[in-house]
Amino acid sequence: MDHILIIGGTGNIGFPLIECLSKNKTITMNVGVRDVTKSQQKFEGIENVTLVPFDFLNPATFPKAFSKVNKVFFIRAPQLSKPKEDMAPFLNYAQQQHLQQIVFVSLLGVEKNPVTPHHQIEKMIRELEIPFTFIRPSFFMQNLNTTHREDIQHNHDLFIPAGHAKTSFIDTRDIGEAAAICLTDSHYLNQALEITGPAALTYAEIAIEMSRILGTTITYSKPSLLRFRHTMIKRGVPKEFVNVMVMLYLITQLGNAKKKHQL
Repeated sequence: MDHILIIGGTGNIGFPLIECLSKNKTITMNVGVRDVTKSQQKFEGIENVTLVPFDFLNPATFPKAFSKVNKVFFIRAPQLSKPKEDMAPFLNYAQQQHLQQIVFVSLLGVEKNPVTPHHQIEKMIRELEIPFTFIRPSFFMQNLNTTHREDIQHNHDLFIPAGHAKTSFIDTRDIGEAAAICLTDSHYLNQALEITGPAALTYAEIAIEMSRILGTTITYSKPSLLRFRHTMIKRGVPKEFVNVMVMLYLITQLGNAKKKHQL
């Protein structure tokens, strides 16, 4: 029987993962959340889940979260951009628990960009010699209706600094399903898995497709990385989060997000 700690369980990847794992009655889960009371309604009806308080920046929450746990799944919180400061205590604690596996949602092409937080986290896990599975997905399809929704909705524009590069979008629900497989099949232990969607498209092509579906013209303004960064910070988006976005779109411009059908 596995007892798995899920961090990021209320999100677009974590919740589909929990739905998949909940079908296996031999698995129980601790789901780490910032506010247990506020999260209870989302998990109503899922019997093998226990909500526990969790905060990467508060080591006092670690013991209860890791109670009886033999495996861990986690996603880096977007606002945490300095792994040596904000992730090291968590990973060091995890190493002390003698886990059978830690599954981390990383990033496609991360091995070629050592300045990204994802690269640094992967390196830390390897150095700590924790049995791992790194899931390296391409850009989330859901980015278009979350991170970039404001520009699409109000300006009818894809304000994204990807140049002419192609991106193989993947649905976050598919990432959650892949993570469930990795947590229940030892074949994927100590592997880095690249997962993508079925097609690689430029943002100009995406704008054309969105225009067709939405019945209104969506443009692709193709801003520079500097203009994008300046605009996002001016809008009040935290600088650390913007800097990570800029790094990810630099990866895209270099052509590292165009892979498809990789698993």
